[in-house]
Amino acid sequence: MMRIVAWNCNMALERKVGALLDLRPDIAVISECARPDLLRQRSSRDWLPDDPVWIGRNPHKGLAVLAFNGYSARLCDTYDANLRYLAPVRVEGPVRFTLLAAWVNSGGLRKYRLGPLRRALSRYRDLLTERPAIIAGDLNHNVIWDKPGWRGNHATTVRLMAELGLVSAYHAVRGEAHGQESTPTIYWRDRTHDGPTYHIDYVFLPETWVGRITTLDIGAFEPWCGAGLSDHVPVIVDVAV
Repeated sequence: MMRIVAWNCNMALERKVGALLDLRPDIAVISECARPDLLRQRSSRDWLPDDPVWIGRNPHKGLAVLAFNGYSARLCDTYDANLRYLAPVRVEGPVRFTLLAAWVNSGGLRKYRLGPLRRALSRYRDLLTERPAIIAGDLNHNVIWDKPGWRGNHATTVRLMAELGLVSAYHAVRGEAHGQESTPTIYWRDRTHDGPTYHIDYVFLPETWVGRITTLDIGAFEPWCGAGLSDHVPVIVDVAV
């Protein structure tokens, strides 16, 4: 069994790590995470894996991949720093696969301009097709914001991932269409049940793995947002591979 967790921790992970570790992830994709050396300095206990992957320009707010329970993660040699907060990672262990970890900043999108994830799908296509692949993290997008004729539409990205054989675990298990999600992953702005809520965090995995998903869970509001840990809740996927 392999457990994948995707969570935007909204910074200060060292104060919130207990909630993450309680999920017992094998692979955790953590957005808005401080650089590992800073996490070690600030943490009251030794919990970080030996070789975490981290990318970013702000040492207090980047993207991390943490591997536990016999798994290891290594940033691919083909990593392109111009694709900010998109990390191609080799995962080794009981299950071997390529992970494209994502914290997508969709700001500045223009009608005829590709978004960062679309560019990453092209840049890392060979990596994503040479062995099983997973794309996980805060994609910061949903088809509800798509506009006619825009190249950065989320529906197009979903279709291109499907062409790579990848589907959203949530949508495959719940049987819900993109844009019609019943469970949000972000309680935006005021962090209340009644405020704006959206589904923008995802785990895309091989379609051939869908039948092996044993658990698909979206974190509940109270223990994550109500408790003040983040405005995002985690996406948790267990796969028997």
